[in-house]
Amino acid sequence: MKRRNAVAALGLALTMTVTGCSAMGGGSSDGTVTLQMVESLTNPARTEVLKQLIADFEQKNPKIKVNLVSPPTGQADQKIQQMLQSGSGVDTLEVRDITVGPWSNNGWLHDMSTDLKGWSGWQGLTDNAAKAAKDPEGRTYFVPYGFYGLSLFYRTDLTSQAGYDKPPGTWEELLEQASAIQDKGKRRYGYAFRGGPNASSNVTAVIEAYVADRIDPANGYKLADGSTIFSAPEAREALQTYFELFKKGSPPSSIAWGYPEMVEGFSNGSTAFLLQDPEVIATLRESKAIKEDQWTTAPLLAGPGGKAVQPLATAGWGVAKGSKHKAQAVKLVEFLSEGEASTTFAKKNSLVPILKQAGEDSFYKTGPWASYVTMNQKPDTYVTVTQPRGVPWFTEWTQKADADVQKVLLGKMSQDQLLADWDAYWTAKWKNEKS
Repeated sequence: MKRRNAVAALGLALTMTVTGCSAMGGGSSDGTVTLQMVESLTNPARTEVLKQLIADFEQKNPKIKVNLVSPPTGQADQKIQQMLQSGSGVDTLEVRDITVGPWSNNGWLHDMSTDLKGWSGWQGLTDNAAKAAKDPEGRTYFVPYGFYGLSLFYRTDLTSQAGYDKPPGTWEELLEQASAIQDKGKRRYGYAFRGGPNASSNVTAVIEAYVADRIDPANGYKLADGSTIFSAPEAREALQTYFELFKKGSPPSSIAWGYPEMVEGFSNGSTAFLLQDPEVIATLRESKAIKEDQWTTAPLLAGPGGKAVQPLATAGWGVAKGSKHKAQAVKLVEFLSEGEASTTFAKKNSLVPILKQAGEDSFYKTGPWASYVTMNQKPDTYVTVTQPRGVPWFTEWTQKADADVQKVLLGKMSQDQLLADWDAYWTAKWKNEKS
C-alpha cells in the first residue's frame, strides 16, 4: 500500500483536473452540465461500482455528466478539504460523520434540506438513516449511503488449531485466545492491533464496552451523569486489557498499522482476530489469500458487565457550497440514495443498508452478516450509541488521540495520563460549547 510515486502522480493529476474543471465552469454549449464528484474512502472495487452507478445515472439524465475523482484514502479528506477551500472544482462529494462538523462549520457544505423537502426517497429510509441525514438543527449536509458497525472477524482455522470451538465473547476472552494463538517463531499472532491511523477509535470502543451499563446512548463519550467515559474507574481496567493485548497477542509492527495493514495481516494468516467494519466482508471475499471457510465474524466484544457498545458510524453523499450546479448535484445524491443504486452500493461495499426493504434481503441474514443480525436482535446486550463525531473539533480530536495512543505504546505516556488528558479535553470542549 506504500505507493508514494503513484500518490504523487495522482495528486498532480487531481490538481490538473480541478484546475481544468474550474476553468470550464462545468457546462457546455448544448446545455450539458459536468459534475465533479469526489470520493473519500477509495478502493479499486468500490470505485468501479461507483462508475457503474454513475453510468446508469448519466443514461437516465443525458444532460448531466459526472467526472469521478478518487484520491488515495489516506489523503482523500485532505484533498477534498483543499478543493472545498478553493470554492470550486467539486460538486458532489463524500461526506463522513467525522468531516461533516468541520466542513459545515467552515461553510463549505450546501444544506440540502430545502432541495430534498419533497423528495419521495425519505419514506424508504430506515429510522437510523433518516435521523443521520439531519443535524440537530434540521440541516441536511449529506444523505447516508450506509452504516459502519464493528464486529469481530476471526480465523476459524487458527482458533480451531489453538483448541477453541467458539470465538471470544468478551475483551478478556479475546486477550486469552490471542495470547494462546501467538507464536512469534512461526510469525503467527493473535490480534491485528491498530496502532497507526485511527488507533484511538478502538481504544474508545473497549472503554465504551467496560462502561456500557452507565453510558449515554445519545453521546458515546459521556456517562449518564454527564461526566466523560474516560473519567470512569472502569476505563482504567479497559486500557490495561487493551494494551496487554498489544504486548501479548499482536505483531510488534502493528504499532503503526492502519486499516490496510490490519486487513492484510488477517487475510494472509499472520493474525487470527480483527476488529473492523463490515466493508471488510467484501474485501475478504475478493481476496485470493483467504478462503471463505477460513473465516467468519462474531458479535462485538462485551465488557465485564456482559454488554457491548456498538458505535453508529456513517458517511454519505453531499453537495459543495461552492458548486455552480447544485440542482444537478442534488439530483445525483437522490439517485445514489434510493432504489437499486443504494442497495447495490451497500451490498458491494458490505454496508448496513439505509433502505427498509434492503434489510429483508437474505444477503444480510447469512454468513458473515449473521453476527450483525444477532446484534440487532439483542439491543439490550449490544447497545447502540452515537459518538460525537459531528462536532467541529472531531478531526482535531482524532489527530491528538491517535498521537496519545502512540505515546502510550512507546512508553512516553502512562495509561493514567492518557485517561486524565482525554477527560480534561472533552470536559473543556463541552463546557466551552455551553458558554
